Amino acid sequence: MISTCLFTISAPSGAGKTSLVKALLSRKQSSLSVSVSHSTRNMRPGEIDGVDYHFVSVDKFEQMVADSHFLEHASVFDNYYGTARASVEAMLDSGKHVILEIDWQGARQVKERMPETICIFILPPSREALEQRLVDRATEDRKAIDRRMMEADSEMSHYGDAQFVVINEEFERALYDLECITHVQSLTLSRQKTKYKALFDSIPKIID
Repeated sequence: MISTCLFTISAPSGAGKTSLVKALLSRKQSSLSVSVSHSTRNMRPGEIDGVDYHFVSVDKFEQMVADSHFLEHASVFDNYYGTARASVEAMLDSGKHVILEIDWQGARQVKERMPETICIFILPPSREALEQRLVDRATEDRKAIDRRMMEADSEMSHYGDAQFVVINEEFERALYDLECITHVQSLTLSRQKTKYKALFDSIPKIID
């Protein structure tokens, strides 16, 4: 077992997942990294290929699926998203704790393939608050917001897949909760014994 942790963080659109992850990374740059997913959706203004996503064609994505390159992949809002297994394993092996910012379908696939994955789900304080956040974004029309709310109802019903749930009612509190979860998981006995193997091997085995 390696001493680093793999986290999946899932949430309905508008719950603040991306903002929380970015803030967490800014606090823990030396120990935490986020895996950049592949996506077939169009690049949005301000996004950078290889930073926000690896933007690829549908044909390229489907070939990667056929070649078993993905740890998980899913279709979300008519686009494909996937996490490359090799890049995740390389980051873990380098000593970084890794975050996968993915939907519940992807989180479930990752957990099945890597059972030691720690799953976190972010929820809004209420359904009404979530809808208001989507409206306040002013990036989509009413029809698109209604569609996202329907999807959100389905997504939120899968919170039970996670080991930890963070309620994003007040941003700083939610960020603190998320930071606590990621930190304490790195201190489990099994991970400490792997990280400090020489120390634990040197401790005498005394039978009471």
